[in-house]
Amino acid sequence: MIQAITVVNEFGETRSLEIPAERALTVYVDKRELVTLMTLGAQPEWLVLGYLLNQRLIRAASEVESITVDWEVGAAAVKTHHGIANLSEKTAKRVVTTGCGQGSVFGELMADVDTIALPSATLTQSALYGIVNAIRLHDSVYKAAGSVHGCALFQGDTLLMFVEDVGRHNAIDAIAGWMALQPSDNPADSGQRRGQQRSGLRADDKVFYTTGRLTSEMVIKSAQMGVPIVVSRSGITQMGHAVAQRLHLCAIGRATNKRFLCFSAQERLVLDVNQRQDQDQDQD
Repeated sequence: MIQAITVVNEFGETRSLEIPAERALTVYVDKRELVTLMTLGAQPEWLVLGYLLNQRLIRAASEVESITVDWEVGAAAVKTHHGIANLSEKTAKRVVTTGCGQGSVFGELMADVDTIALPSATLTQSALYGIVNAIRLHDSVYKAAGSVHGCALFQGDTLLMFVEDVGRHNAIDAIAGWMALQPSDNPADSGQRRGQQRSGLRADDKVFYTTGRLTSEMVIKSAQMGVPIVVSRSGITQMGHAVAQRLHLCAIGRATNKRFLCFSAQERLVLDVNQRQDQDQDQD
């Protein structure tokens, strides 16, 4: 995933530098070409499964019989059990999104926003600081080579999964795929609410983290996963903010060290009075 190259700096000096190496992966569903994703290629099966789930092309991992990745030809072959109904109609309308790489969402996603009902959940300020610190300490491609985005799934401040890729769209799709393949941690839960795909892991006690900005696509994908709280070290777009408010999703950005901004659903964030007192003392 990392390649060494030779560069020349502003003083004419030659030095070695490591950069992330991306690869093209063309996805075929039931022998039909669907999309080409640019990826680091670390977990291609998770990426492909999460992409299909987040694009609402399938509702559950159980609809997929197999995913076969062949890097010699740069292809991922998806075989479903019963095919995808109306695939041409579902993929005909695309919306090109902003961000690293070129993300795309199929047009029906925005129409489905109002069908998503997120579970009740809160996050304490101390847990938020724990999340930021866990990301700071985590070994990553970004620390070695930069130029990538990372996404993570937390339970409280416990890191469950961390994925890096050339774009945050790929990273969140890979986490969605990973979640769908995990054994259920809530046997009493018979499935997700209306408008969401079934997931192996319960989502009401999870927090999603991304290094990238919170665009409408990132907010929608998190909501589709059933995760009601999103944290970013970057900011939020106008559309991302509007969708987060519409979904009652708690969007927290500019989260570095012990600084952050809560953009929406502030009641989901439980502030710690002691934390505020400690910060005031540090400033004195």
